[in-house]
Amino acid sequence: MVDNLSALIDTVQKNCTIADARHAREMTMCTFLLEMREYYRWEMEIPYGARLPKDELGDWLNARESLWDTVEEEDFAPLPLSEAGIDPFEADDINRALIPQGLVYSSGLGSFRKPHFVLAELKRAEVREGVQVLVAGCEYARDLIAPPAAMRGGAIFLRMDAVRRLLWNKYEEWQWKEKDTALGRAFAHYDFECDIERGLDRMAEAESEAMILHEIGEARAESLLGDDWNAMLGELSSRHAELLVRAVRDHLADCLVTLPTLLEREAAGSLHFYQANLSGLRRALFPALPQAYETWLGNRDVAPIAGLVRRGAAHWLDKARQLTAIYHRNPAQGDAQINALAVGDLASLKL
Repeated sequence: MVDNLSALIDTVQKNCTIADARHAREMTMCTFLLEMREYYRWEMEIPYGARLPKDELGDWLNARESLWDTVEEEDFAPLPLSEAGIDPFEADDINRALIPQGLVYSSGLGSFRKPHFVLAELKRAEVREGVQVLVAGCEYARDLIAPPAAMRGGAIFLRMDAVRRLLWNKYEEWQWKEKDTALGRAFAHYDFECDIERGLDRMAEAESEAMILHEIGEARAESLLGDDWNAMLGELSSRHAELLVRAVRDHLADCLVTLPTLLEREAAGSLHFYQANLSGLRRALFPALPQAYETWLGNRDVAPIAGLVRRGAAHWLDKARQLTAIYHRNPAQGDAQINALAVGDLASLKL
């Protein structure tokens, strides 16, 4: 085990707190409060479904915001894994020291360039299509936002704790909504009504696989789009432009890998869950996909949706390259030009 594991955990958690101090309050109030509730549940090790103590939660929120005020201007600390310490963004170097000891670490910039850090138990490591996949279990240090899966430094980092929390939150939310929906069909597929714990286990295993497929798709998309794409993504300052660009890449990744694989495997539960999470800008960009899903529901014939996905791979690759060209023709105006694009300029696929 790592010498002085507690010091390592404390350092990673301190960096997480600094990242939150700088970025957490950029969220909408509703999102901020929801994320803080779940962060409190994780930090206090409160079981899923247990009622959160209102007064204690309020005190914790006030104390956390006060803590953020004291650390916001601090530099991220090097991790105490060598005499000089290791830069917290050098995840490869850090993992070379941690993985042989059953630990795994991830760091990087997420949406809107917010830093993310996590230190966790390593459940398994494998290679898929030439890409390393690191699967994390129990999390010892993390920041407010917990992306279940991400591509970090050429490796896929999957967080099983975050996957389970996401699924549980979706299940609780669904309890208050109409039952006959794509999300309800997903929960029915995993038999939540008969055995919630077993259903959650089965769903977490299946949906973590779907998330890995998406990240493999992103790796394949990245190889097709080249360095200009990442350069553009790293320089965009408009939130809408970044969301639009990311949504196009998500559709490309899913049409290249995620959806063809799920269709080939006849993974009905994951197809329901995918449709349930197709919302906002991603749904607006690809209206033919929900239509194809409804057709599939009626006859279980995968041919129409499979054909749409094949055409989608070419379509979204073309649109992604168009976005890159628009940006790089005039980087000073690229943000504004992408921001001005209408959804209809990109969503031209028909069922």
